[in-house]
Amino acid sequence: MKKVNLGIVGATGMVGQTFLKVMEQRDFPIDNLYLFASKKSKGQKIIYREKEYIVEELNEESFNKPIDILLFSAGGEISKKYAPIAVEKGITVVDNSSAWRMDENVPLIVPEVNPEDISWHEGIISNPNCSTIQCVVPLKPLHGAFKIKRIIFSTYQAVSGSGVGGIMDLEYGIKSYKPKKYPYPIAFNCLPHIDDFLDNGYTKEEMKMINETHKILHDDNIKITSTTVRVPVRYGHCVSANIEFENSFEMDEIFNVLNNAKGITVLDDIDNILYPMPIDAEGKDEVFVGRIRRDFSVENGINIWIVADNIRKGAATNTVQIAELLINNIK
Repeated sequence: MKKVNLGIVGATGMVGQTFLKVMEQRDFPIDNLYLFASKKSKGQKIIYREKEYIVEELNEESFNKPIDILLFSAGGEISKKYAPIAVEKGITVVDNSSAWRMDENVPLIVPEVNPEDISWHEGIISNPNCSTIQCVVPLKPLHGAFKIKRIIFSTYQAVSGSGVGGIMDLEYGIKSYKPKKYPYPIAFNCLPHIDDFLDNGYTKEEMKMINETHKILHDDNIKITSTTVRVPVRYGHCVSANIEFENSFEMDEIFNVLNNAKGITVLDDIDNILYPMPIDAEGKDEVFVGRIRRDFSVENGINIWIVADNIRKGAATNTVQIAELLINNIK
């Protein structure tokens, strides 16, 4: 890969810091690195590959630099304001917020699933919702083999999905302090409520999973419903996916498809009580799949359990992988 000039917006945040960690681990080919954050983080020093970088305050003049690729993880409003400015400067943006995901002119990419969509970007590429990412990695090969008819998602999402505030609420709750981020205590509790409620009774998080899965798989005919739940786990989202297929199958075919798919590690050995858990996924980039079994309530159905680190594969790693796809295709 040729080296590029790369910038990070939100460099001091949880995902921004993980960008740097992932890039170092993957030996991402950087020539020059530019770090941006809010005014309160201006001047902060960050070490990357034994070199010190000074965080700059993000403003409308920030992109008057020879930047090729800009990674955003600073929230939707920041992305909406600053991503178009970057694109006007000839910079390609990979955005980790929800701001551009459902824009018909913006590819929504998981590199193991739909890397070809990078060919039609117009300057902005969107990173999907964390739970959607880990689900579509196994769904894509299963859809190709057996044609998915219907999906029921039930998620068990870690508090780090809410940022530092979510982690602090879990810590506060363990010490019996009142929550600051969530409407109710998360310690020793589960909240069937992620993001705002909509008029249809679903939350934004639930609709993200439905709409983004359709977009990434290029198939709006799949019937999908979702319930998303916040659980008292620090890192690692879990999803129970009930999948109904159009075509018949044998269970060994299901295992063969998943075992041969990119980005998946199958952990499924009930004789030895082996299945994926958040502690298995923490700090890793794979999507772990287990509890794979036939759903006897429908003609062609299965249940699978999907686990991934929501800060890595669900955010930082997927974004860096998209940047890797871009390196030899920068517009």
